[in-house]
Amino acid sequence: MNDSPPVGQVALIVVLVLVLIFVIVALVRAVRIVPQAVAIIVERLGRYNKTLDAGLHLLIPFVDRVRANVDLREQVVSFPPQPVITSDNLVVSIDTVIYFQVTSPKDAVYEIANYITGIEQLTVTTLRNVIGSMDLEQTLTSRDQINGQLRGVLDEATGKWGIRVNRVELKAIDPPASVQGSMEQQMRAERDRRAAILTAEGVKQSAILTAEGEKQSAILRAEGEAQSAILRAEGEARAILQVFDAVHRGDADPKLLAYQYLQTLPKIASSPSNKMWFLPAELSGALGWLSKGFAGGGPSDGEYPTRAAGQSPIAEGDLPPVSLTDPSEALAEARRESAAATADATSAGTLSGVPFDPSAERGQRPGTGPVAPQRAVPGAGPAPAGGETPHAAQQPAPQQPAVPPVQDAPQQGTQQPPTAP
Repeated sequence: MNDSPPVGQVALIVVLVLVLIFVIVALVRAVRIVPQAVAIIVERLGRYNKTLDAGLHLLIPFVDRVRANVDLREQVVSFPPQPVITSDNLVVSIDTVIYFQVTSPKDAVYEIANYITGIEQLTVTTLRNVIGSMDLEQTLTSRDQINGQLRGVLDEATGKWGIRVNRVELKAIDPPASVQGSMEQQMRAERDRRAAILTAEGVKQSAILTAEGEKQSAILRAEGEAQSAILRAEGEARAILQVFDAVHRGDADPKLLAYQYLQTLPKIASSPSNKMWFLPAELSGALGWLSKGFAGGGPSDGEYPTRAAGQSPIAEGDLPPVSLTDPSEALAEARRESAAATADATSAGTLSGVPFDPSAERGQRPGTGPVAPQRAVPGAGPAPAGGETPHAAQQPAPQQPAVPPVQDAPQQGTQQPPTAP
C-alpha cells in the first residue's frame, strides 16, 4: 500500500507557503514607522512621491520605495585643518566647525549628491577667499569678522540645497612654528617695554613726591627758623631793656660796676686754649673807682656825674608789651599743628600711584594750602613755653612784628657805665 501524499497536495502546500511569505513581505514593506526628527523620502515607480514625517505610514508594496532617511536635527561637523595663505604670504592652518540643519529633505536629497561634502568644500574655498585679503595680524584678531563672512556665504549657497547654516566657528588658527617664535619674542619685548614704562613712571612719581616733601619740609623749616630767630631777638631786646632799666632804677654806682668787672675776668680766662685776653678800655677807670670805693673816696673830677637814686632813662611806656602765651594753650596749639602736619604728609603719601596733579601741592605757600590755621597773636606771635618754641617749623610764618628800637643799649661784653640824663 502506497502512503505517500499525492503530488497535487504537495504543490498546494508549496503554493500556500509561498503566498504566506509574500503576504508577510508585503506587509513588512507596506507598513513604515518613522521616528521623531527624521524624514523619509518615498519614490513611486522611481519617481518622487512624498515625504513621510514622524508616525505610522502605509506604502504600496513593490510600488513605493524608500529613497533616503534624512535627519532633521541640527548637526555639527568639524572639518580637518586647511592650509590657507594670507595676504602677507604666510601659510596658516585653520580648523573650522559648521553648525547646520536640514530644512527641506527633498532638496537635500535631490539637489546635491552629498551635502556634507558640498558644505566642506564650500567652506574651504570661502575661507581661502576671506583669509587671502587679510594679513596674519588681522587673521588672528578678526575671528568674529571671518565667522560672519563665512556664515553669510555658506547660508546663501546652501539655501537651494534645503540646508540652513546656523553658525560657523574657527576652532584653531595655527601659524608656522617660526612665526610663532617671532610672535612670542615680539610679545615678550612689548611686555618688557610696558614694564619699563611703568617702572619709569613709578620712579618719576616717587621723585616728584619726594621733591615735594623736601620742598615743603625746607619751607616749613625755614619759616620755623625765621620765627625762632625773631622771637629770640625780641626776647634778647626786652631782656637788655629790662636789665638796663633795672640798673638805673637800682641806683648802681661805679663801685658795683667795678666789682662786676672783677667777677667777669675769671670767665674770660676759663678756657685753657686762650692765649690772649681782650680787656675793656674802661677797666683802668673801674679799678680806680674800686680803690676809691674801698678807701672811702668819691668822685672829684666829674668823670661820672651824680644822679638822683631810682631814676631811669626808660619811661614806663618804652618797654614793648609782653605777649607770652599760656603754656597749656601753646602746648595744645603745637599738638594741633603736629596732627595737621602728620595728616598732610599722610594724604600726600597716598598719591604715589596717581599721576602728578598740581592741585595736590599743599603747604608750599603760606595761607594757600590746607595747613594749620594761623593764630593771630599781637606783638611777636606765640611765645615759647619753657624757653623753647614747640613745633615752630610746622606752622606758617606770621607777619614779622616791628621790634621797638633800642636806644642807648650797651653792647654785650663792652657794657659801659650808664650816664644819668
